[in-house]
Amino acid sequence: MNEGKSIFSQLIGFLPDREFRRCVARYDGDRYAKKLSCWQQFLIMAFAQLTYRESLRDIEACLGAVGPKLYHMGFGLAVARSTLADANETRDWRIFADFAHVLIRTAIKLYANDSTGIGQVRDLYALDSTTIDLCLALFPWAKFRKHKAAVKMHTLLDLRGSIPTFIRITDGKVHDVNILDEIAVEAGAFYVMDRGYIDFERPYRFTLSSAFFVVRTKANILLQRRYSRPVDKSTGLRSDHTVILTSLGSAPCTQIRCDGSPIAIRIQASG
Repeated sequence: MNEGKSIFSQLIGFLPDREFRRCVARYDGDRYAKKLSCWQQFLIMAFAQLTYRESLRDIEACLGAVGPKLYHMGFGLAVARSTLADANETRDWRIFADFAHVLIRTAIKLYANDSTGIGQVRDLYALDSTTIDLCLALFPWAKFRKHKAAVKMHTLLDLRGSIPTFIRITDGKVHDVNILDEIAVEAGAFYVMDRGYIDFERPYRFTLSSAFFVVRTKANILLQRRYSRPVDKSTGLRSDHTVILTSLGSAPCTQIRCDGSPIAIRIQASG
């Protein structure tokens, strides 16, 4: 029989619990707690995330199945789903948001000297969103469609360690491109996005901040080639061109570096 710590306990051991207690004290999270503290709530939700639980009933059943081991995992006793539901509904979400920022800052330091694996590129970020479906009867504020509710989670990911550096949750109707207005652009960094973020007036801010963006273009974009460069096609690159936008209203001096394919990536070179 294994008498050592469980894998979950070993993972939790890396967490700065002192910082978590500071976050709880900041918002007085345990003031009315009788059965379930904020720390226990956090452990349960972390366990549910790591074990792919899909509902409160699923969490309750899973914890009940390993009842004798709960103490050694840090939970104490099993928790009823109603108690967990009340805690999730009433506890101040800023406790866990602040703690998440603590963990992100720690992770960024650990991966600071890691390579992205792409030449001399040190700062590489990916921006995308995911739609989370919700029940319209329970979440009438989450506007999406006539008979469907949803929210969008917009995430900027540091690819050196898959670390989220920016997260914004909006209702399902908010277009992805609007999030570009909220991101603090880092000089010298590369930002990888899909075609949902094409609005060259907004990415032009990346150039003004001495940053670069990589984006898939739309099929109906109007471009005119200015210069071509030799490429090594064995690397997967099809071509390398400097082009200008020719659509109505485009700035005449704006130049974009692209690979010549309507379905491949574009890299901004200058503006």
